[in-house]
Amino acid sequence: MNSNLRIDILPNCVYLEEDGTFNKEKAFKLSGKIAGECYSKEGFKDLLLESDEKSLKRSDNTLNMAHFHVYDHTFISFDLQNIPKMLAMVINNEKLFATCEKSARYTSVERKSNPVITPLEEELYNKWLEIFKVKIKSRYGHIHDDKKIQKLAQENARYLVTVFMPTQMIYTTSLRQINNLARWMNDYIKNIDIFNTFEVKLAHFMQDFVNELERLQVLEDRLMINDKNRSLSLFGKNLTKDEEIFTDIYSTLYTGSLAQLAQAHRHRTIHYQMEFLENPTYFVPPIIEDDNLLVEEWLSDLYLVEGVIPQGLMVNIREKGEYENFILKCKERLCSEAQLEIMLQTRSTLLKYKETLESTKHYLASDIVNYSHGARCTFNDYNCLKSCKFNEGITLTRKI
Repeated sequence: MNSNLRIDILPNCVYLEEDGTFNKEKAFKLSGKIAGECYSKEGFKDLLLESDEKSLKRSDNTLNMAHFHVYDHTFISFDLQNIPKMLAMVINNEKLFATCEKSARYTSVERKSNPVITPLEEELYNKWLEIFKVKIKSRYGHIHDDKKIQKLAQENARYLVTVFMPTQMIYTTSLRQINNLARWMNDYIKNIDIFNTFEVKLAHFMQDFVNELERLQVLEDRLMINDKNRSLSLFGKNLTKDEEIFTDIYSTLYTGSLAQLAQAHRHRTIHYQMEFLENPTYFVPPIIEDDNLLVEEWLSDLYLVEGVIPQGLMVNIREKGEYENFILKCKERLCSEAQLEIMLQTRSTLLKYKETLESTKHYLASDIVNYSHGARCTFNDYNCLKSCKFNEGITLTRKI
């Protein structure tokens, strides 16, 4: 299994050495000083003047006693090159991070630059890219220019491509959290089902990821202690057994594609878990759903590439959060510019939320109605800076 995964540290890290590695000792000196803040009589200015030996001794004590919070003050920005989309989803589901990732809308699928892609994936991607361009232009050519149509066609054709397709992203997190991630990945690797294609592939790329972190010298054994038995948060079990809740907090279950789940991770105040369906099913883009023969052909082509685990594969998704943060999600996703699948799912959850609040006479029922009339530009507390003037987008009835 080929992998060109590489990680570099961005130059904004003050502990970056000339050879591109991380200077843990310098970081630990500062962490040791920070650790003294809770009992220092003179405050942090006094701690800055203490000897490095004293600071490192305090740092050692915190590490040995598993007081890891002081290592959340050191942030590192990583340039993740050729990271598989699925692995990016895994780390984007964890909290305490910032990320900027290359969008599939602007990414063409070419096997020569992506050795993970099979010839069949490339062939089917190009086939459907042309089909989508024709369908979109036929229906929305009076609204979207060729550049926008190309972008939307790429966004839909990528459903046929593996979720392990390489992408690029800048990922910033703390020294403590990157060590947590490495430990949780090690635990995942040890416990995979060797007969499960998805788990074997993901474990392979996780090992590459951990190896790169070791090369960069950002890992510290004592920061990787897992005494609370935590694990990667993305993968759930028995998700269908949890009850749905819609009050000032909410929990809901739905099916969505892996591509949609990747979009959802941008909402970091909301918690997501996924679980594979017993029988594989695939997302059908609404732009083709009125053509039965085309839908049949679409699904047939997806089954041809089911072994690579395409991004159009549907999974169970458990979404949990607070009412206020769900409304913030609506202000992001109920828009003509948002990916269609997540827009439709957000709208569906909103209407279910509204119906439950109204039926239970919850005090939030009078608030949620303000967000139920269409896209975010119809909200009374959202200021749209540039109108799309796209009626189907505003009414949330668009097909692309």
